[in-house]
Amino acid sequence: MEILKYLFICVGGYLLGSVSVSIILSRAFGVDIRKKGSGNAGATNMARSFGLLAGFATLAGDFLKAVIVMYVGWRLCGDWGLMAGGMACTTGHCFPLFYDFRGGKGISVGAAIGLMIDWRVFVGIIIVFLIAAFLSKKASFGSLCAAVAIVALALIFAVPLPKLLLAIYAAVLAVFQHRANIKRLSEGTEPDFKAADTK
Repeated sequence: MEILKYLFICVGGYLLGSVSVSIILSRAFGVDIRKKGSGNAGATNMARSFGLLAGFATLAGDFLKAVIVMYVGWRLCGDWGLMAGGMACTTGHCFPLFYDFRGGKGISVGAAIGLMIDWRVFVGIIIVFLIAAFLSKKASFGSLCAAVAIVALALIFAVPLPKLLLAIYAAVLAVFQHRANIKRLSEGTEPDFKAADTK
């Protein structure tokens, strides 16, 4: 019975994670977000391509789907269920079954993970992201700093083992998904963040 619960959490979490809010919204504009801007199916590219409102809507949708998956996982199997749901949803978000396995970079989902493992971790990674992104003018740098911070803060606040493992998984996957950004940052060619003007 316990195995069936975990199977439900993992399969359901992956499938819900595979629902790409940015791709759905961008198609309402008549295009696939993966063919605009950076080509990434995430909130930052949506903001760059269609304005801040589209970016925030994407962020909210991706955040919410992750919270739902982790909450259901926690209700069914406690912290280990939360971990399984978070990992499955993050994987689906980055490698969506419904969209040729080309999804986002895991930052919106990572923010939800921060909230679900400890509200102090969530506050901390948001502060780190905002400061790093503001000083560098690059959302990717802020995202990478937040990815490192989620693990550091999880250790500082001594979250339970399954939540720590989830934080590590989310951070590693986010860094992996940002490998092209890391290359551009090291070369000094990463563009500054600027939302599209929708006026």
